Amino acid sequence: MRPILLPVIGGAIALLSSLAPQCSAAQVAQPSAQKPNIVLIFADDLGWKDTGFTGSDFYETPNIDRLAKQGMVFSTAYASAANCAPSRACLMSGQYTPRHGVYAVGDTERGPKNQMRMVPIPNKGGLAPENVTVAEALKAGGYATGIFGKWHLSGRDGAPPAQQGFDTVFDAQGKGEGRGDKGPAEDPKYVFKMADEVGTFMEKNKQHPFFAYVAHDAVHAPLAARPESLAKFRAKAKGTHGNALYAANIYDFDASVGKLMQKISDLGLEKNTLVVFTSDNGAPKGVRSSQEPLRGNKGAYYEAGIREPMWAVWPGVIKAGTKCDVPVCNIDFYPTFLAATKTAVPADKVLDGESLLPLFQQQGTLKRDALFWHFPGYLNNPVSRPRDTIFRTRPVSVIRKGDWKLLLYHEEWQLDGGRAKVATNHAVELYNLADDVGERRDLANENVAKRDELLNDLLAWIEKTKAPLPSQPNPAYAPQDAPAGGEKDTTDHD
Repeated sequence: MRPILLPVIGGAIALLSSLAPQCSAAQVAQPSAQKPNIVLIFADDLGWKDTGFTGSDFYETPNIDRLAKQGMVFSTAYASAANCAPSRACLMSGQYTPRHGVYAVGDTERGPKNQMRMVPIPNKGGLAPENVTVAEALKAGGYATGIFGKWHLSGRDGAPPAQQGFDTVFDAQGKGEGRGDKGPAEDPKYVFKMADEVGTFMEKNKQHPFFAYVAHDAVHAPLAARPESLAKFRAKAKGTHGNALYAANIYDFDASVGKLMQKISDLGLEKNTLVVFTSDNGAPKGVRSSQEPLRGNKGAYYEAGIREPMWAVWPGVIKAGTKCDVPVCNIDFYPTFLAATKTAVPADKVLDGESLLPLFQQQGTLKRDALFWHFPGYLNNPVSRPRDTIFRTRPVSVIRKGDWKLLLYHEEWQLDGGRAKVATNHAVELYNLADDVGERRDLANENVAKRDELLNDLLAWIEKTKAPLPSQPNPAYAPQDAPAGGEKDTTDHD
């Protein structure tokens, strides 16, 4: 039996002073009395620099760019984890990774075990059925709910989406946990088939509110595109970006977004539908695209692994052409959707995110002053401008507070003297993202006061959330056996 639901407390959102990051000012609009529909368009592996509105000089996303102008662009939007499954678990649960235990795809012991200094924390193989999802909360509030595409949260510890709040489940590839077979030439990634299915769902439920979670397999590998799209980009002059197949894949995905939005308009639903667009994690390393000036790639907790393109469109509530610089995260979608729809919060449900309605309505900023990430394991293959030549990441916890970002690496912290040796053990990295978004200059030993402030906040959060930390040295650790030149890299990794 699911928990009883309690009313949302409307005055629970506190606002900070005007000194905090703000969304651009405009006349305040209010949601209509009618409950809005919600459509969440969730790309797979789309990098922060891979759309026109975020600055690509080669990839083309005309529909996504047009929609960005019709709503609010979030310049500092994050995924709550650096790869697929944990990011989706955070989104669906509204919780940071320590609360649900999904840290990676598969397991947290990925890569050469003799190069791991510590025994990693085991990974949960899916989102626990008792963890009430945003779909379950909305369904209890009278919403029709549908997922279209990738779930990726069943696994040995999880359950399929039909058991976690979704009335309608559609996966063209039939592989709900990830990639499937290539589709026909006219729709090789099934992006148009998905748009058609979402359209059917919306038309069927247009007389009452609905939640459509449009979780694309695009633009994850294997890359595929319509022949005419590929020909278009093979003929185009290269810019900073230049992968024609990836460009064509993005172009087809963008066309499907346009098709979906046209259906919303044709049904007369656009004025009462909140549409949010973003991606699950950063782009993989390989021949796809540079994410510079951002450092890293998918799987790492530098900016290119977790910073995402994002916009929200809601006519009458979100003013067109606005921009928000406040750091937001996909854990915020759960409380945002409940607040926007005046839907009850599940009893005893801990939500780590915060409603973005004050930002949508330009009434101030958010109550929190920091965002957090926690990954207590290992992911194989190094990233662009790596800290490590073997792993994308080793065990790490992260805080972003204001313009500052601190990464705490647990191998050095646990095994090399902790705080007493913090000046020399390289356990802590500190960056000021306001003037170093590329995380090139580590200020941990230059701004000791800021380092200690963020370190104390992060350690307090680890204690509060009971985030599990690796504590046992790995008896198989053999640094002398490291592969020459690091582990061989491949184009895509989960």
